[in-house]
Amino acid sequence: MISDPFDDFNKKFNVYENLVAVSDYWRLSVRPHQTTLGSMILSLDRYCPHFSDITSEEAADLKEIISFAEEHLKKAFNYDKINYLMMMMVDPHVHFHVIPRYSEPVSFAGVEWVDNKWPTPADLNGDEISGDMAEKIVKKIKG
Repeated sequence: MISDPFDDFNKKFNVYENLVAVSDYWRLSVRPHQTTLGSMILSLDRYCPHFSDITSEEAADLKEIISFAEEHLKKAFNYDKINYLMMMMVDPHVHFHVIPRYSEPVSFAGVEWVDNKWPTPADLNGDEISGDMAEKIVKKIKG
């Protein structure tokens, strides 16, 4: 049986289970491994292995969903900076890792979240979170 890279991507990152927002062309989901509090995946809502293959409409819509992400993450957790990482080395589908960065620890849901790599580049591995914690983070970001 041949696997579907788009389906594999969506399952790996729990895109539908941890959904925060949907635009016309993009999906924004909480990452199952939290690099920092509020880390998300921003993925194109169709399989696309090359960023240069996105349409003009998808590019314009990207600005809208990024604005949503920044505004809602700021309200939810008051990040200091935000990193967008697109590497596609392991997962061959257009997506960004959205990593809020914090100069100081942040308390949320009974946990103290520390950005151990501040101010250097983030470590994408992060800690795997429970479905319950993912749901709490999704709700907080949605407001």
